[in-house]
Amino acid sequence: MRARAATVGDLEDVFRSLSKRMSDEYLAAGKDSKAAYDNLMMNLKEGRAHALVEDEKAVAIVAWHEHGDAADTFFAAQEDFFRAATVRFCRRHIRHIQALAGNLPVHSRSWLHGPGVAKWFRVIGYVDQGRLSGATLFELPPAPNG
Repeated sequence: MRARAATVGDLEDVFRSLSKRMSDEYLAAGKDSKAAYDNLMMNLKEGRAHALVEDEKAVAIVAWHEHGDAADTFFAAQEDFFRAATVRFCRRHIRHIQALAGNLPVHSRSWLHGPGVAKWFRVIGYVDQGRLSGATLFELPPAPNG
């Protein structure tokens, strides 16, 4: 797996085969796939979106936006993404994104509350910060040598 600057084609490919768990996440957040697509497109156009690519196929898009004292993330993925190896890759790559955002804490939210959700965020290095507006807020603290 590798990451590169996302293209409009990457975003379209990911949403063409968007995983059900991502659709469920968007609905739980009170949004639909179109709203998520538009949000990711805005970040892509601003140069803040990466495609996570496996075998030359984009399987996920991760975007970020600095907001106050943290960088908020936005995410979309195909079902192929949700495996241990890709999550381990994200552990390294999210630190790269954090560096691009000036070593701010990285915030990610989840509106789904299964035990697997918290587990994957912990594997990546996030700390559960509790509930905020119906979502669980996960924070990746700044890198120690940032």
